Amino acid sequence: MSQNTRLSMTSSLHDTRYARRTSVVERNLNKTRSAEVGLSAFAFLFSEMLQYTQKRVQGIQDLERKLNDFGYRVGTRFLELITWREKNNRREISVLDILYFIHTTVWKALFGKQADSLEKSTENNDEYMISDNEPIISKFISVPKDLASLNCGAFLAGIVEAILDGSQFPARVTSHTLPIEGYPLRTTILIKLDAEVLLREEQIK
Repeated sequence: MSQNTRLSMTSSLHDTRYARRTSVVERNLNKTRSAEVGLSAFAFLFSEMLQYTQKRVQGIQDLERKLNDFGYRVGTRFLELITWREKNNRREISVLDILYFIHTTVWKALFGKQADSLEKSTENNDEYMISDNEPIISKFISVPKDLASLNCGAFLAGIVEAILDGSQFPARVTSHTLPIEGYPLRTTILIKLDAEVLLREEQIK
């Protein structure tokens, strides 16, 4: 085999290896839509994030606020991705439509299933509740006694609030652990819509 042939083969192999290396920004987003992150990998990452945050706060409220902030960042980016994948840039204009979108499409994309319930408050016209009987984010977290009242759902509340804000439905979103028989980790995301959202809703009826 001549030297020129060996050089040519070496160059071809190098080009093939180089061609296979595709950066994250060059990947087709639709090709990874069905890819799932292993539950153990997610649990490990969330646990590490929780421990990292715990060392940098002064109390439970501060820790929940930080988790909420992290969730908000995730939600902002996730809204861009899921809007491109699922909605073809169609914008929801009613409260029920955007809440149903979160309850079904968003939950399925994040956790592989839709949320267990979507309810409207019987006491306040501006409040809605999305409940998950077995939230994955809390399933593998062991909370020490001094943090017994910690609600890891604050991270999820941040995601929901970011999606609502980004969809032009500003709201205050909080997370509450409301256990029922058989579901000790049942978490309810309480959504309190801004007054401007309700006013707009009345105008489009």
